[in-house]
Amino acid sequence: MKKTQLFLLILVLGVSFSCKDQLDVKNPNSPTTGSANSETGLISLAQGGVYVNGFITLKYGGFTGTFWGDPFSYHDIMGDVVGVEAANQRINEIGCPNYVILDDGTKVTNPNSPALQADMIRQVNINSNASDNPLYYEWAFMYALNTACNNVLALVDGTTFTGDATTKKNTLKAWAYWWKGYAYSRIGSIYYAGIINNEASGTNAKYVTKEDIIKESNANFDKAATLLGGLTANADYNAVVNKLIPDFFRVGKGGLIDPGMWVRNINTMKARNVLVNTTSKTMSAAQWTSIVDLTTNGIKASDYVFTGRNNATSDFFNISQTPAGNSVGPTAGYKISERLVQDFKAGDKRLANNFVKRKNAWIGNNDRGNIFNTSWDLLDGGAGMAGIVSLGSRAVGGYELFMAGTYEENELTKAEALINSGKIEEGLKIIDAIRTVQGAGIAAVAGKSLTLAQAQEELRRERRVVLPFRGLAFYDARRWGVIDDVAKGGGRTNCVVLDKEGKLNTKATISYNYLDYWDVPDNELAYNKPDAGSAPVKNPK
Repeated sequence: MKKTQLFLLILVLGVSFSCKDQLDVKNPNSPTTGSANSETGLISLAQGGVYVNGFITLKYGGFTGTFWGDPFSYHDIMGDVVGVEAANQRINEIGCPNYVILDDGTKVTNPNSPALQADMIRQVNINSNASDNPLYYEWAFMYALNTACNNVLALVDGTTFTGDATTKKNTLKAWAYWWKGYAYSRIGSIYYAGIINNEASGTNAKYVTKEDIIKESNANFDKAATLLGGLTANADYNAVVNKLIPDFFRVGKGGLIDPGMWVRNINTMKARNVLVNTTSKTMSAAQWTSIVDLTTNGIKASDYVFTGRNNATSDFFNISQTPAGNSVGPTAGYKISERLVQDFKAGDKRLANNFVKRKNAWIGNNDRGNIFNTSWDLLDGGAGMAGIVSLGSRAVGGYELFMAGTYEENELTKAEALINSGKIEEGLKIIDAIRTVQGAGIAAVAGKSLTLAQAQEELRRERRVVLPFRGLAFYDARRWGVIDDVAKGGGRTNCVVLDKEGKLNTKATISYNYLDYWDVPDNELAYNKPDAGSAPVKNPK
């Protein structure tokens, strides 16, 4: 396979919503449910169904990007990692706080109308808005991914394989169940309700709660783990995985993932499912314990994980459309949040290696936002400081996009669970270890007799610093209560905010007041009305 050609065969799914339509194959070289009944055809279907249908092919109205552009970016925008002035797909409004109180007491409200994000979401979440509905995209991408995997599962047992047929079949099944678990994890972590659909075509009108969607995610992860537990990395296993994962993804932390590594990736994702869908205030001791158990058997530093890379033809994603790539340089579309930079501790070398102070601060249009002004840019490729982690480069193959879990996420999730389970020192040692590995060069916090609140703050800052551009920032802000109204104990105080006059405020208060889980997109409901036994499809908040 040439590096400039991501997929040998591309499955074209006729999907607009949760995959109601039948397969609509336009390319004669693409596998159909008939032509995929061969080993080569089915493996190509499994690869293209995931990487193409799950993350690329959706085109709707004026939207021509991939999942890694606007849909993925919404999370980092709402998590206040980046800001944006552009208005396509309401991208600036989705992350505009309800109000900001500056150092002098001036209250700057959301210049958009409606001022409350939830009201804006309800106003634009109608099918006739087509591509202008931001709620549509993640739903559509993830259900396309789910249905592609359903097709693989429907065909695998009827396909003839050479060599160790059982190993090849079970590897393909594990692949499908892994990505189904991933799709349901994303749906249940952002939408108030969803649909469980295990059919190769069509859908159903039984909407279930977000909690049931997360259960379905875990059930699929468990099916994958069970299959992987019976596999070894023999020649036939390796042959299938090498065809499923494109060659230019198998570099850096991406690679030929063996069954043991894969199970550990699953455990990290299951820990994420618990962590990001439970507020810190309501997390039970049993849930913290389950997270410790899962992350103890989660991704190790030497494990391969699921990554994507940009190539010369941007087959999978265009780095300039991602939150990281589009935050590089003075003309960047996404702007680095002053609050992200604020979360680096004094003297942290990771800040010096990855961010640069602008000669002239960027001040956006006042009618587009109230916190997106910035005095920082992301430094493309980093400053080259030895031993210090770099956030990546826009050069071909220079940006490693983490699609699912990582070692750093696993360890910080474990650290948070330990800290909140009375094992503060154990958790702080993990934070120190991550800082050491990344070359932060800041003083250790373990052994300093930190209180619970102080340890939690170290953890909060470290997750912000280590995990930007990975689609986790909104989940964290939601479970920590940051997205809530200040009047209800949410928001951020003592914030750095660059106001419209270019004055740097250091004691500002931000009340985000965002909706915690999105309503089901009306683009789905208009064609697939809930049946009588369905769960509510609209968040009551």
